[in-house]
Formats: sequence, C-alpha cells, structure tokens
Amino acid sequence: MTNTLIRVGAWVATAFGLVASDPSWSQTYPVKPIRLIVAGPAGGGADVITRPIAQKLSASMGQQVIVDNRPGAGTLIAGQITADSAPDGYTVLIATISTLCISPHLVKTRPYDPVQDFTPITLLATAGLMVAVHPGLPAKTLKELIGLAKSRPGQLNYASNGAGSLSHLTTELFSRAAGITMVHVPYKGGSPAAMDTIAGRTQLVITGIPTLIAHVKASRLRAIAVTGRERSPAMPDLPTVAESGLPGFESSQWYAAFAPKNTPASIVERLYRELQKTAHIAAVKAALSREGAELTVTGPVSLRRLVQADSAKWEKLIRDSGVVLD
Repeated sequence: MTNTLIRVGAWVATAFGLVASDPSWSQTYPVKPIRLIVAGPAGGGADVITRPIAQKLSASMGQQVIVDNRPGAGTLIAGQITADSAPDGYTVLIATISTLCISPHLVKTRPYDPVQDFTPITLLATAGLMVAVHPGLPAKTLKELIGLAKSRPGQLNYASNGAGSLSHLTTELFSRAAGITMVHVPYKGGSPAAMDTIAGRTQLVITGIPTLIAHVKASRLRAIAVTGRERSPAMPDLPTVAESGLPGFESSQWYAAFAPKNTPASIVERLYRELQKTAHIAAVKAALSREGAELTVTGPVSLRRLVQADSAKWEKLIRDSGVVLD
C-alpha cells in the first residue's frame, strides 16, 4: 500500500510539473496580487519611478500590484528577498545598478549571484550622474579640474553618497581614468554630500542630477560634466565626461525589472509587454524626468548582457580599490 501511494504521489508531482512548465499554464496569470520589491526607500529614485508603473499595471493586468520598499544593506535586502521567492511571476524586483552589479561585490559572502539567480525582464531607465564643484574652485571645465587636481595631489576632497555607493565608485573610476588623487569623504546620501560641497568642506561631488540641479541653477555649485554615455535632457548644454577629455568614460544609474530565476518564459514575456506599455505613459515619463533619467526600455537578452558587463566592470574596480560596504 505504501509503495502504491509513493508511486501515485510521484505521478501527481510529475504531472503538476509538466502543467506548470507548459506555457499554457501561465495563460491564467495573474490570479493574485503581484508584489514589486523596490530596492530603495519610499521617495527614492526607484520608488518614484515604480509607483506610477504599479498603478497602471494594476489596471492592465487585472490584479492589485503592491509596491514593497525594502531598503538597506546597499539594496542587498531587496535582492535577497527576490532571489528567495517562488518563480511564479508574483514577485518582481525593481533594481538599481547597486542591487546586482555593485553591492554583491562589496561583501565577503555574496547573498546571491547577480547573473544566475535572477531572470531579466526589462531595463526601464538610465541616468548619468553630475560632476559639480564648489564655485570657488578655479575650475570651469573637466580639463581644468583634472589639471588642478594634478597640481594638488591629495589636497582636493570629494563628497559621495557613502562608501561603496555608485557616487563613490564613479568618482574613483574618474580619478583613475584622469590619473589624479583626491580624498574621499563619505556621507549618508547625496543631499548631505551636496550641502558640504556648497559649504566648502569638500570641493567636488559626483551624484544624481536631481540632487544637484537646483543648487547649480542657484549658482551654489558649478556643474562641470555628466557621467552618462550621452548628455542629459535635464541639462543638454552640459558635456559628458567622455566629451571632455576622457574618451570611453561612462557611469550611469539604471532601473530595471527582474524575476527570480526559473520564472516561466511566458510569464516573463507577459511582464515585459506590460512594463513596456506602462513605461511610455505620461506619469512615468514625468517621474523619470524628475529623476534626471531617460526612458530606456530593452528586452531580457539585452538586460542580461548589461548586468554581466556592469557586474564585471564594478567588481574589478572594487577589487582593485579595496572598497568595502559601510
């Protein structure tokens, strides 16, 4: 009798597995609320972009879409929750570059593999950072800033959003590319980093455009360049670092959607189509504009390549510089 029950149980499990892996099984998806895990706090860049998307997804998918903010540990917490979730399409991570390409390399034991433990869905947006200096610094261009730093090795202080942040690593990347040495002063976020640069306690800050743009327009800071591959729509007259004498230099924040590994392809395709549609609505575009970001929707294959490339890029810099997570 026991052997019979075991055989029946095995048959049922096999049958269910076949049904679950069949693309037709996902035609009923979704049948319950979907949770968007946001790798950042309420009011942060990822959150600001996610909320209008969630609202529109709820309407288009016929189920409630819940925004679940999980900040902390350099966004590792959000990544871990998603990696440990069932691959059924009901948990979607809205990640930044830190979640997958930076923070996992800053800890001794990685909580997840940035490439293997997630199923890419779509890239949503990208945003370069701004290079800004104290107005009293005798440097109006990037070339002049580099020349000044070379004439004063180790004498210029730069502010960052915190040790291991994209702000910090971008400035480290810039310093290495330019062949200069500056002193790092970490802060808990872009706003205090900007304020101490305005006060003259630090001479340079590289952080998000929305954090700095009002100060630049009020002449409290002088904008030198943007770090993205292309100029920012928010400040189209401001050149890129690459245009300003460091060809090939690029560092951008990005926002993208991921599911746990082994999520059925048909569900990933559905989520990609829906996210692609919502990303083009006016409310989402307005949210992107406020964050100094550009709509950059790509599919799963392109997103996987981006994660692989950026993960390798920042892992090398982190290893070479010895940066650790706060």
